[in-house]
Amino acid sequence: MPRRTLRLARLARLARLARLARLARLFLLAVAGCVLATACAGPSASPATSGAGAAASPAAPGAVPAPAVASGAVPAASELPAEDAALSGIDVLFLTTMAAHSERTLEIVRLARDRVTDADLRTLAAAIEATETDELSSMRAWLPTSGPAGAAAGHHHAGHGDDAALDRLRAATGVDVDAVLREVLADHQRAAAQLARAQVDAGRDERVRELARRVERSRTAEVELLTGQPG
Repeated sequence: MPRRTLRLARLARLARLARLARLARLFLLAVAGCVLATACAGPSASPATSGAGAAASPAAPGAVPAPAVASGAVPAASELPAEDAALSGIDVLFLTTMAAHSERTLEIVRLARDRVTDADLRTLAAAIEATETDELSSMRAWLPTSGPAGAAAGHHHAGHGDDAALDRLRAATGVDVDAVLREVLADHQRAAAQLARAQVDAGRDERVRELARRVERSRTAEVELLTGQPG
């Protein structure tokens, strides 16, 4: 490969990693802000109680099915919180950010799935597509549609992800498609695991935190499968 091409590839990778790091930092700053605001406001109200005790809280969603990556079931829209069961700002922020991230994941996978030559990679890509399609549907149903939280949830995440990485994937041919897909997808899923890890630490709604735990586990496992190294 010409030296200039190698240099440009290295610069593109550095730029991509910088953007992912910036995304993680922005989310962590938002987490810190929400935690600080919560601390200043005092403890949140406990669930409504009556008579002898409190009403049972809704069960946490099950794990997402995906061959060799995750297991369980994505919660149906009917199992999600009612519109009047308001999510906290940090929970809405996580769901909105992760939904945008999953949209980009699907774009990456669908861009390369018909050109992948390695059978194991093709199977993994199909599992990721199935998992994140279901997760995306559930997150969209979970997000509020009205009020201030609904406005935040509807925020358009322009520029989310790395367009230079998509350009590399489009331009790749032959066996290079597999190598570029592994690199691009591993970086992307590593960022998702970092976002989910932050939500587990700072989220308010236990159901959203459970989703974040599953995202962190599945994306970490995917990175290990894509790179052959611990995520």
